[in-house]
Amino acid sequence: MLEMSTTYLNRLSEQIVLISSLLGGFSIAIVANLMVSEINTRLHRNILLISTLAAAMFLMSIFAMTNLLLITTEGYPLEVSSEQLKLSRVTGSIFFFLGIIGILTVLALSGWTKSKRLGRVTTIICIVTLVMVLVMTSA
Repeated sequence: MLEMSTTYLNRLSEQIVLISSLLGGFSIAIVANLMVSEINTRLHRNILLISTLAAAMFLMSIFAMTNLLLITTEGYPLEVSSEQLKLSRVTGSIFFFLGIIGILTVLALSGWTKSKRLGRVTTIICIVTLVMVLVMTSA
């Protein structure tokens, strides 16, 4: 397997921290809106739960990638092993993708709150989006 340079890992972690922060904030905004909502259906509770999980996943990704960002910054005072780099990168990436899956699930479920037809459309859109995200990140 090709070894990634610390410069590349540093830039990658910067981008994932930024994206996770934005998407985590979006997930938290959904949670806040649902918490004050008077609607208490099973679907709304599921959206609230999944949105909370997505926000938590993005937060965990932020901290793992911030760790990676710090240890790959020039002038870091401690010695860094390749295992430490790998752990932060893999952990941050897994939580990032779980957060994306969570927020796409919330978006897919949101259509079902209005109608079956809209629910099908939002679900199809989110499935296509997930496939495209996976294709674009594997390249």
